[in-house]
Amino acid sequence: MRQKTKTIIAIALPLQIILVKWMGSYPNFVEAYYSNGIYPYISGFLRMLFGWIPFSFGDLIYTALVILAIRYIYKHWRNIKKKPLWFLKDIVVVLSIVFFAFHLLWGMNYHRQPINWKLGIEREYTLDELVELTQYIVIQTNQYQWELTGDTISPVHIPYSKKQIFAKTEEAYANFAKQYPDFGYEHRSLKSSIYSVPLTFMGYGGYLNPFTNEAQVNGITPKFRLPTVSCHEVGHQLGYSAEGATNFIGFLVTSKSKDPYFKYSAYNHALGYCLNDLFHKDEEQYNKIVAAINPGVKENFNELRDFWEKYENPMEPVFKSVFNTFLKVNNQKEGIKSYNAVVGLIINHRNKQLGIL
Repeated sequence: MRQKTKTIIAIALPLQIILVKWMGSYPNFVEAYYSNGIYPYISGFLRMLFGWIPFSFGDLIYTALVILAIRYIYKHWRNIKKKPLWFLKDIVVVLSIVFFAFHLLWGMNYHRQPINWKLGIEREYTLDELVELTQYIVIQTNQYQWELTGDTISPVHIPYSKKQIFAKTEEAYANFAKQYPDFGYEHRSLKSSIYSVPLTFMGYGGYLNPFTNEAQVNGITPKFRLPTVSCHEVGHQLGYSAEGATNFIGFLVTSKSKDPYFKYSAYNHALGYCLNDLFHKDEEQYNKIVAAINPGVKENFNELRDFWEKYENPMEPVFKSVFNTFLKVNNQKEGIKSYNAVVGLIINHRNKQLGIL
């Protein structure tokens, strides 16, 4: 690539940043012309292009790029030391290209209208509403745990393979789309990440590759949690960037699935968020509700806790901090805390369904 071309591409980076910030100030425009305009075609094309490959093609691309970058630095180290500004320009060129591709292929979804706007619900809720929802979810979680195990003391173990869970995720979305057509999901591209172990060390259950639109699931996550994680990542594929929104979508899709294991996964996952929220707001009510949870459900929580503790490491907070900053830069002001927004969304959506709003 000629130096003149590199200069043009490098100069384009700050212009792109300004353009994205400007477009992001018009969420209705982004919602209409990107998220519901060109993005569904981009997403569908990428899922058709890469979805049939049985492994994560995006993970391989990342691996190849890292190797090529290391190789380039090794081979051109002398020139880099002689002309550091040229090397800096090369870095800016790469950043400019990545920034453009990221926002074209998926990233503008960070600036669309929030999901509560789309569904016509609020996000705020009272302590009484939180207590009532938590009690309801405990009843549902206990019920499905008992149905699936035949007693109250045994943890739920999903008998499906990961491939079967991914197929049932697609079925769950097809069922959900009967009531909410905007959430139709075709051309499945849902895979177990090649880097599931590193993802676990970083503390993540999965991610969406914005350049290939492959939904990557942490394949070593306890299996009872995989249905909600899979449905969460598909929510990102459908153009919802906010973590609270995709947690909410994951809950709705799995809870309305015809499969009882998916339903259990939905209520178990939601229960964790509700209990965490309630603990910080009313510890006395929290203790009362925890006492009503079936021992088998608690065993699944213990299984999940033991899993994450096994991979705890000093770098995990660093990775979380980086991701937290990434979310805030990309229009999620609450950062990682946005995951907990699912509680308010569930409460207000349920209120609307019950005619309370």
